[in-house]
Amino acid sequence: MATNQQRREAAKRKLERQLVRRAEQAKRRKIVGAGVVGGVVLIVAGLVVWIVNSGGSGDQPAAAPPSSSAPPVPSVTNIPTERTALPKRPKALPNPTTCSYPADPSGKPPSGKKATAPDGKNVSSSGTVNITMKTTQGDIPMTLDRSLAPCTVQAFESLAKQGFYTDTICHRLGVTDLQMLQCGDPDAKGDVTTDGRGGPGFTVPDEFIDTAKYGRGILAMANTGQPNSGGSQFFMVYGNAPLQPQYTIFGSISDEGLKVLDKIAKNGIGAIGQDGSTGEPKQPVKFTAVTVS
Repeated sequence: MATNQQRREAAKRKLERQLVRRAEQAKRRKIVGAGVVGGVVLIVAGLVVWIVNSGGSGDQPAAAPPSSSAPPVPSVTNIPTERTALPKRPKALPNPTTCSYPADPSGKPPSGKKATAPDGKNVSSSGTVNITMKTTQGDIPMTLDRSLAPCTVQAFESLAKQGFYTDTICHRLGVTDLQMLQCGDPDAKGDVTTDGRGGPGFTVPDEFIDTAKYGRGILAMANTGQPNSGGSQFFMVYGNAPLQPQYTIFGSISDEGLKVLDKIAKNGIGAIGQDGSTGEPKQPVKFTAVTVS
């Protein structure tokens, strides 16, 4: 009859074989990103530890769990120095125009930062708004362009004046193919556990431009991939961003602001997110104040 120690060792060997088989199957299917592989390794390793350390008298040393390696953290390279020009609308929008900001239909409970939506009436589609996002890493001045996206500009300006962005963080940094810093999630806590879907409790309509190109200096709204799903989250591009024109561009970042973004990018990523390529900035970026002029 097998002893407790022999049973534990047999269970450990069986799970180790399962780990190898699962990793090989996933690799063959070509569906595994670094985060998925890491998740399988950690889950199975956890089961091994639990089985090896349970069910016995405790008088024998526990076998070491199989080692797992975390995905490498990418570092920034080749930040372009040339700005990407703002797009132009082939036809000017009505001035003034009307905007609609319906309640967020996702069903996600509003955060403690729930804001009041603008009324959307008599919204100007000409002129600019100057905003400075003061952060723990330096000031990021930006210029919002109403001719590009009047509804988005009104929503962003309203959130800034309500103090919505103050004391929130930038939760997502890309340093390789997608070189940008994403901010505006009021639920982000400075780690990769946030689901990245926090918002103000209302949505902002899409204002895409088919010829839009994303690159250094561009300011754009994030969305969930669904139509008219923008909210408070936005991203600031400091480098390359080979994206389809599915994100509303509503302004540009100043040279001073780009220097701050370059610094944040060079400081690197602290922990990789689920996509295996972007993650939280290594040096936290928090908005301490926002000025509008």
